[in-house]
Amino acid sequence: MSQVKPVLRVLTGDEIERVHQDSLKILSETGVRIESARARILIVRAAGGREPEHGAASGETVRIPPELVAWALTAAPSSVEIFTRHRRPAFTLAPSAGEGTRLGVGVTNLYYQDPATDEVVRFTREHQALGTRLGDALPGFDVVSTIGVPQDVPAGRVDLYATLEMAANTTKPLVLLVSEEGAFGPVLDLLEGLCGDLGGRPFVIPYFNPVTPLVINAGTSDKMFAAIEHGLPIIYSNYGMAGATTPITAAGTLAVLNAELLAGLVLAELIREHTPVILGSLPASFDMKLSMSYYGAETMLLNLACAEMMAHYGLPHCGTSGSGAGWGPDLQAADLFWMNHLTSVIGKVGLAPFVGGNFDSLAFCPAAAVYADHVIGLARRFAAGFDLDDEATGLGEIAEAGPGGSFFEAGLTMERFRRAVYDSRVFPRMTFSSWQEKGKPKAIDILRERTVSILASHKPPEDHEEIARKGEEMIAGMSQGR
Repeated sequence: MSQVKPVLRVLTGDEIERVHQDSLKILSETGVRIESARARILIVRAAGGREPEHGAASGETVRIPPELVAWALTAAPSSVEIFTRHRRPAFTLAPSAGEGTRLGVGVTNLYYQDPATDEVVRFTREHQALGTRLGDALPGFDVVSTIGVPQDVPAGRVDLYATLEMAANTTKPLVLLVSEEGAFGPVLDLLEGLCGDLGGRPFVIPYFNPVTPLVINAGTSDKMFAAIEHGLPIIYSNYGMAGATTPITAAGTLAVLNAELLAGLVLAELIREHTPVILGSLPASFDMKLSMSYYGAETMLLNLACAEMMAHYGLPHCGTSGSGAGWGPDLQAADLFWMNHLTSVIGKVGLAPFVGGNFDSLAFCPAAAVYADHVIGLARRFAAGFDLDDEATGLGEIAEAGPGGSFFEAGLTMERFRRAVYDSRVFPRMTFSSWQEKGKPKAIDILRERTVSILASHKPPEDHEEIARKGEEMIAGMSQGR
């Protein structure tokens, strides 16, 4: 069977090699600042250099030779299989897996935008539960990322309660972000106590960032050690602002961000060889006048270029999710959702885990996430292409219908009409007259109603109460042990 699929490509083979060589030059000549002595010693020893003396100042720059990068690229697995909380296969991330782009809802928002009114309030533990259940309900989302940072729980327990609500309200895989210093280990202990061994058939993927440009901070490397020692795959992703933390040109930004990813890969493989690492970038621009970052068309180009670099390396990829610009479930949010999701699914993007944030990803907007689910459905349908063979063409039926004929009762029509017609998960299809008869409804009102309905009706997993009770007991025990 022949199938036609749309393809989007940014870089040629020569251009990929150019980016790679530029990245190697940055690593071997400019170097990377490694703030953790433990991580720094690993890399220096592997590079054949002199280990820093005891008590040497933190933040020493380390130069990473091309042969060490080549070793890490060979050592890293080309795929990672991800499971549900119940340890059932969910999906595989790999350039050659052929499963398409996987998307997730989140991430680490400080505010919550009411889906009925657009009122923005402080993010709470209840919002974490609601957002997680929303991600569980929407079929376009394959993972649930840390939705937000609850501000109604005691300091020191924020990440514990946030993680508990995620584990209790979905069985989908979790992309885990931990904000509080020193909380990462206890969060992993909590998940292990609730769900058993985290390695082997992982449903948790911790997400880490270096500090751009070219710094692996101690907090990130410490979390990498902890996650890898638990047998978990990790996401190592950087965030660059063109003209601020990366060069203002797309070429310079790509070279710096790619170099940082290769440095993170080297460290991960030195911690434990054959560790599954998912690499990617969040390439933003910086508005000098307003002193704020934003995602734009250049972001999407660099996102695809980064995905192509990872495909060239044979590594799983994690990219942008199109959140940030909206003031609500509005046209601004829709612009980036469409540009991001459509280009991602016809490009080489592996995972896009952070959908649903507004105001530069400060406020989680459930209605925007529901709209994004609608976009994802259409984008995936577009990326699926169409069959092009004798059966699908149906020359016999065309001849039988003849000039001026009808295909209402044709065999292919009877066989395929149900799957040939796409029904939106949000917006009903209406004729002009039916729209008038229904009182001329507005699409935004239908979206809001749909969102409120999902939030009110979607039930948590059957083991919700057990997970919640056990988690409360574990967190109380951790707090008393301090």
